[in-house]
Amino acid sequence: MRTLTILGSTGSIGTSTLDIVRRNRHLYQVYALVAGANTDLLARQIQEFRPTVAVVATSDGLARLYESLQAIGMSRHEWPELVGGDRARVEAVRPPEVDTVISAIVGVAGLEATYEAVCLGKRVGLANKEVLVSAGALVMDAAKRYGGELLPVDSEHNGAHQCLRAGNRKQVSKLILTASGGPFRNTPASELAFVTPGQALNHPTWRMGNRITIDCATLMNKGFEVIEACWLFDFSPSQVDVVIHPQSTVHAMIEFSDGSVLAQISATDMRMPIQYALTYPDRSDAPVPKIDWAQARQWEFCPPDHQKFPLLKLAYECLETGGSATCTLNAADEIAVEAFLDGRIPYPAIHEIVHETLSRIPVRTPRTIGDILEVDKESRVLARELATARTTGTVTA
Repeated sequence: MRTLTILGSTGSIGTSTLDIVRRNRHLYQVYALVAGANTDLLARQIQEFRPTVAVVATSDGLARLYESLQAIGMSRHEWPELVGGDRARVEAVRPPEVDTVISAIVGVAGLEATYEAVCLGKRVGLANKEVLVSAGALVMDAAKRYGGELLPVDSEHNGAHQCLRAGNRKQVSKLILTASGGPFRNTPASELAFVTPGQALNHPTWRMGNRITIDCATLMNKGFEVIEACWLFDFSPSQVDVVIHPQSTVHAMIEFSDGSVLAQISATDMRMPIQYALTYPDRSDAPVPKIDWAQARQWEFCPPDHQKFPLLKLAYECLETGGSATCTLNAADEIAVEAFLDGRIPYPAIHEIVHETLSRIPVRTPRTIGDILEVDKESRVLARELATARTTGTVTA
């Protein structure tokens, strides 16, 4: 039986993970649920899954969690240990009985706990892009040194992982990641200055958190995935391509040196890659629809427009630069997306802010997670200043 700590239990990946646990009580038990501010949902999860520990982000959140547990009628003697703060997240992955950690907290908030789990040699189901985008060298070095397992939960990387099991890695010449193209795939570039946050959040395929949905609209999310793929699978940037595939059914492909291509294909349901990460190297029935090959279908593939989606190109450039560049890329993007969602800047300013932040923050070689967090903080401060300077005449939802 696997014992789990779920970092980000109230998000889309966390709730999907708990659905798998719900359906397989004989295989999984929950040690810790780690959440942010959604204490009402966390309280219901505590009532159903009975973890040993529950963690929230702040002391205010802890007070709200007390109220939420009382509101659902859960008596105090049934409560798990309730704790809050950054250190509590790290402590939640440390107990020896925890063998698997699902890393699904958006942002660098989950970085320290995930790194700790890797250093302790645990299996990590990785759904937090910021871990490898911000600290790829440190995390992968720790995985090699301490024997930690990193199993990707993102559908594209999970697909790549499955494809790479099917052949000789030395014979693979290219990895191809697919992207839906987001809500603005067919929108003329001249109209992007006028799009609203509401339009950008209307993703045609997936239902995700706000930041990742905006990153899908700009293709920044796919840029992050290119960075992740290079760290996870030891590819150079030139070996990782992105293709637009609106149907989101082919998640990844690998090309062998002889030109043969192998694809991973499955329904657009995150429970499949989550379950894969939990059961690897085995497989079991997943609670997702299977593809009906008797049904007529058409799949499209086309190259991305780097002029219309410049953040994707910027991600490749940061990967080539190395060092702390990708950490700054992520931090600046998060601040710029936040400003766009608040209606303070127009859509094109996301790229402008990220680009300018990168041009003004010096690239260095981080040697510790503390160094990464310092670069992240410095980058956010500058990006926030740049966003504030642009807060005029913006489009609102």
